[in-house]
Amino acid sequence: MSDGTLFIISAPSGAGKTSMIQALLANNTNIQLSVSHTTRPQRDGEIDGQHYHFISHDHFINMQTNGVFLESADVFGNHYGTSGDWVKTKLSQGLDIILEIDWQGARQVRDTFPASVSIFILPPSNQTLKERLTNRGQDSEDVINSRMSAATREISHYNEYNYLIINDEFETAVSHLEKTIRAGRFNTN
Repeated sequence: MSDGTLFIISAPSGAGKTSMIQALLANNTNIQLSVSHTTRPQRDGEIDGQHYHFISHDHFINMQTNGVFLESADVFGNHYGTSGDWVKTKLSQGLDIILEIDWQGARQVRDTFPASVSIFILPPSNQTLKERLTNRGQDSEDVINSRMSAATREISHYNEYNYLIINDEFETAVSHLEKTIRAGRFNTN
């Protein structure tokens, strides 16, 4: 049995990354999404162990100190990290794994897994991104403005990725993501 492929998917908040990944996973059985650990509060409707592993700040720092994380980052004042052992185990079982992480985490993962395949998802415009963030109804205007500033920084790293997908029309973007995943399985880096 050959090892699975590690896919890194990044995007600014509001670009549709999570919805696209969920649509991809609904149609593909041999690919799994890594569930990150986070110190951020659990939101209504989120399930511990399915959406994130919600842990305390002290627990996170202990795990980080002990080298548990393949990558970790501080995003909007909360810590996020990916379990290295979980990823390695799943890959060795022949499963493809998706890491839904930011550009900082992507850099860390590429150092450890240079053969990983990285995909960056862009919104069609900054105006569309702001509308999507506003329409979600989850954040205040100050938080949305902060996310827009962070999006500019995140987008500036798109050229570090193997593939770029623009989420203008959702079904088309998901189709492009599926094709990119198929092509990425044959990456020879």
